[in-house]
Amino acid sequence: MTMLPARRFLPSLSLLSAFEAAARTGSVTAAARELQLTQSAVSRQIRLLEEQIGADLFLRERQTIRLTLAGESYVREIREALKRISSASLNLRANPKGGSLNLAILPTFGTRWLAPRLASFLADNPGVTVNLTTRLQPFDFRLETIDAAIHFGMPHWPGAELTFLMKEKVMPVCSPAFRERHGLGEPTALLAAPLLHMTTRPDAWENWLTANGVPFESVHGMLFDQFSTMAEAAASGLGAALIPTILIESELQRGTLVPAGAIMENAGSYYLAFTSERADYPPLAAFRQWVVKQAGAGLPHPALTA
Repeated sequence: MTMLPARRFLPSLSLLSAFEAAARTGSVTAAARELQLTQSAVSRQIRLLEEQIGADLFLRERQTIRLTLAGESYVREIREALKRISSASLNLRANPKGGSLNLAILPTFGTRWLAPRLASFLADNPGVTVNLTTRLQPFDFRLETIDAAIHFGMPHWPGAELTFLMKEKVMPVCSPAFRERHGLGEPTALLAAPLLHMTTRPDAWENWLTANGVPFESVHGMLFDQFSTMAEAAASGLGAALIPTILIESELQRGTLVPAGAIMENAGSYYLAFTSERADYPPLAAFRQWVVKQAGAGLPHPALTA
């Protein structure tokens, strides 16, 4: 079990809040107004904090204050700690039973694959609240109030465990009119058509063309930072897009996007990332079991097949 620091090194929240507010606003007066205290009360709290930790946090020059080097370093740590405490309190207030799961998601995967399926998880786990936040890259779980994250790529995330969810399959797609206009059928035909690209996967088209035996010199086209935006552009006839099939189930079902080439399995896969310390947290354990089952089923959401 991790030992907590000695209590003499744990200043009260009132002292820390006064310091953080003064550091952020650059004014004791503004901090007092924000905290609904008197100016002298805030000044006294900052002095008590400096005495308790044994360091000057501000340089006081006439009617102004300025952080010392020690104060600048300290406020960064304190601000993050206060943020975590505030987030934990908000989550508990939203669900007094303590069944909150904070999950980091990839934007399009979260909105198009995960969100439509979450109702079944919540129905099976009525005491759990799922809070979603967007993260595009691996992060340090120690610095975030996040229990788990959806990860795409290779099975590597420093400091985290990974549970495999599924492989990813991508397919060239476009609007029906675009496919007819450019005579798409053979893989080589795509070289003469406008191609849409994801900034996070700059070599996706090159990999697909190589896998399909299409020689090429270079591939250019419009750039997008989200699959959802690129799917809309492809459906509007701006070009052919190489998109994971699980992210365009609805468009393929409605026919607003149609295949423009063969499906290819990507090297990367989807994983659920979490730390070993949180592995047995009941909401996370329940979600882990559920999402593995959902991913393994390999079936589209029922609403898309109606």
